[in-house]
Amino acid sequence: MLTIHTADLLVTGKPGQAPVANGAVLVDGRVLAGSGTYEELAADRPAARVRRWPGLLAPGLLNRYGPELLEQAYHPDPREADELGSEPVTGAALAALPMTAARWGASARRGVQRMLALGTVAVAGDLWRPAVVDAVRRVGLTIEERFEDPPGTPGLDPLAGGRSLAEAILMPLVLLEGMDATFAVFDVPDEAALTERGAATCMATVVDGRLMHRRR
Repeated sequence: MLTIHTADLLVTGKPGQAPVANGAVLVDGRVLAGSGTYEELAADRPAARVRRWPGLLAPGLLNRYGPELLEQAYHPDPREADELGSEPVTGAALAALPMTAARWGASARRGVQRMLALGTVAVAGDLWRPAVVDAVRRVGLTIEERFEDPPGTPGLDPLAGGRSLAEAILMPLVLLEGMDATFAVFDVPDEAALTERGAATCMATVVDGRLMHRRR
């Protein structure tokens, strides 16, 4: 099925390419099949389904702290909130929990959903627990290699600390043969506002053409 995703502004992340007002991307199944203005794509593919989003459509984000957030932290079940709170459990508190493979898998699934809600489409770093790897791959997130530990405190927001979109994206939205339709939409007017307000402004995350997160 052909789908046009359109937003107030399209930022492809390609160096030197200006943002496109009333921009859009064309998705053919799981493949990125076109980009430009909504008017151009709609005129070329009038039968395509249209999804309209407020804000900025941009490449998906890379979280640099894959192992730290998914294999060295526990994401509590909402039913455990009274006991464990809602934030990731680490350090001595994590060591005190009876962690099984099944519990690691459930934690990773919740962690991945939190990442998707922040426009994340990939994590960096080696993951060793099979249940965690399965949770990541089931939703289509990629696992990227990293050659050194990233600086700073591990966090779920890839834009934390004032990181720019250019610093945080996995790869630009460019028309290459077989390019996966993977991107995110943020409820901000431009890149400067996205850097200031962070990835919590995410409205939607699309991975391989599938809408994996949509803010209600």
